[in-house]
Amino acid sequence: MTAEKLISNLEDLTKNYRQLLDLVRKEKQLLIDANIDFINESNFQKEVLLTKIQELDAHRVDYASEVADKLNISKGDARLLNIANHLGGAQGDKLRSQHAALEMILKRLSEINKDNAIYAEAAVHTVSKALESIRETLMGQKTYQNKGKYQQGTDKSGHLVSKEA
Repeated sequence: MTAEKLISNLEDLTKNYRQLLDLVRKEKQLLIDANIDFINESNFQKEVLLTKIQELDAHRVDYASEVADKLNISKGDARLLNIANHLGGAQGDKLRSQHAALEMILKRLSEINKDNAIYAEAAVHTVSKALESIRETLMGQKTYQNKGKYQQGTDKSGHLVSKEA
């Protein structure tokens, strides 16, 4: 029956969302460590998982629609919990359980993502301040002396020590 397909699909979705949650949890430390290679690898893994999740979610919509049709549930009421109530029994319990698990995982993902965004913004701010400092050091400082005369200030720009690498 299509209800088994829907339940199996929800189990796959839950598994993939848990993997995504694990990646997002680890991302915080990657952002703190500022290891670009590991951050890039993590982002690649997230993209792969998100593509898989989108595919599974499209199937979920189809399966839920099919089950709703068989149970004579209108399209507007074809929600997982409503389907679970109409199914009843073990299948209804499985759907409610999967729904609760997905809801909890998605809530946690959202919270951790917000925290990670703060770390990412702080990292970008720190890098831009460091670049600004480097630029000022390399360009030297120009100051005005009394009576409007222009004078080159103390030169803080870097000096070439050796051309060899």
